[in-house]
Amino acid sequence: MENISKVWLGELPKDSPYVKPFRMYYVQNGVEKNWDLLKVHDSVAIILFNTTRQKLVLVRQFRPAVYHGIISSALGNFEKVDLKEFPPVIGVTLELCAGIVDKQMSWEEIAREEVLEECGYNVPVERIEQVMVYRSGVGSSGAKQAMYYCEVNDEDKANSGGGVDDEMIEVVELTLAEAQRMVQQGAVNNSPPSCLMGLMWFFANKAPKAI
Repeated sequence: MENISKVWLGELPKDSPYVKPFRMYYVQNGVEKNWDLLKVHDSVAIILFNTTRQKLVLVRQFRPAVYHGIISSALGNFEKVDLKEFPPVIGVTLELCAGIVDKQMSWEEIAREEVLEECGYNVPVERIEQVMVYRSGVGSSGAKQAMYYCEVNDEDKANSGGGVDDEMIEVVELTLAEAQRMVQQGAVNNSPPSCLMGLMWFFANKAPKAI
């Protein structure tokens, strides 16, 4: 996952299937304004709890945006990266199992598919419980994300997970104590807000019943 030998930046192609930048104009209280936006896919995220092991199941992966953000915070604008000064591991995150909505399927079916592909658990869609729906990237994309909760067990394990095609995803099991440390006051980590919110929801709504 961290075996990255070269990093460089380039222009975003206009035919990108994932990100489309544009500018929106509007008049607010009689004043013309504009805002630069990104059109991105909506997405799903799934809180997974293995009841056999009493552990939360997350995924670990290299995120170029996180890596770029860390380097740009330190250097400002840059063209090349010293991989010894900025090892790729600093761009690795812990996240909920998640995926974009890009198929003609129900969101619950997409969530079920992501659980199987990323984490290796084959569960019926009826066990996918909707938690909440909200907007992410409200300053740039306003994309919708639906969060789900699913309890799995060792008997549901169908494969090792890890994603499909050229994805590099590591399945990580956290004890409840380890997960709690991620959301305690003063914690610093690379996880996105949806992951931290999902963990807090779990501890507020499911963990007392599961322990």
